[in-house]
Amino acid sequence: MSRPVLLLTRKLPAAIEARAARDYDAKLNSTDDPWYRDGAEIARRAAAISAEGVLCAAGDPLGAATIGALPASVKIIATFSVGYDHIDIAAAKARGIVVTNTPEVLSFATAECAFTLMLMAARRAGEGERLVRAQKWEGWAPTQLMGVTLEGKKLGIAGFGRIGRELAAMARGFRMEIHYRDLHRAPPELEQGATFHDNDEGFLGAIDILSMHMPGGEATRKWLNAERLGRMRKGSIVINTGRGGSVDDAALVAALSSGHIRAAGLDVYDGEPRIFDGYFGLENVALLPHLGSATIETRDAMGHRALDNLDAVLIRGQAAPHGLA
Repeated sequence: MSRPVLLLTRKLPAAIEARAARDYDAKLNSTDDPWYRDGAEIARRAAAISAEGVLCAAGDPLGAATIGALPASVKIIATFSVGYDHIDIAAAKARGIVVTNTPEVLSFATAECAFTLMLMAARRAGEGERLVRAQKWEGWAPTQLMGVTLEGKKLGIAGFGRIGRELAAMARGFRMEIHYRDLHRAPPELEQGATFHDNDEGFLGAIDILSMHMPGGEATRKWLNAERLGRMRKGSIVINTGRGGSVDDAALVAALSSGHIRAAGLDVYDGEPRIFDGYFGLENVALLPHLGSATIETRDAMGHRALDNLDAVLIRGQAAPHGLA
């Protein structure tokens, strides 16, 4: 019996590529050649091999035009990510193509990354690391690079899903006070004493640190704008490991430059890998290259979850366990 044909758009962890090659007629991109940036090229390659499945990744442009150009053989698009705003779900549904993601396996790792950025921003770790690397450090000084402690600070979590709740659990160990903003209040067993806010004004005015974990899309685009930044306390810190498009970059740069916002830590960017130029001239912003889920354990788990979805549809003829469309 012939194996289903699978197109992989990106280089994936070795264990994932090995499993894909074992169970599928897999067309790999083990050199991570950047053809994945072109939706038309993704569709062309899928058509050339009569792919039955496409294993893509965050940022691959699978909009309506790309999905419309996919061959009729494609039954499923499995994204190596939790986020799926790079895929036009409605267009896929209209064509009867199943879309799946990889939820639940990267929450802790992403929360770790948010906490790393929180510490970097509060303790000015990025500035210190750059000072040492530039060989400009002249030794300990009583007032050198003084930051702020996290102990006793009010942490505001925007989006109290799995990642937000993992971050809250970590923050409790640092004796932080947890506040959160979400569309609905969480049940007490998930809230664990955190304070719920049902409006942005009260939420932003109550916190010292904002960590953003909201979904992408037009509803949250540039949510953190000049008005909301202005509602935050002077000297607050902003962390974003959610969606780059949720931040108005020009407004955040202005707030960082004026000192109204003490510092920021960013792992995601609007239009990445392009990064808003204004950040590069600021010392009080820590910038990471989208490392949220970048642990060996997490990336392997994501890959296996994506392949589990593909196996269900293409090998067993069943519903995908993590289907979106």
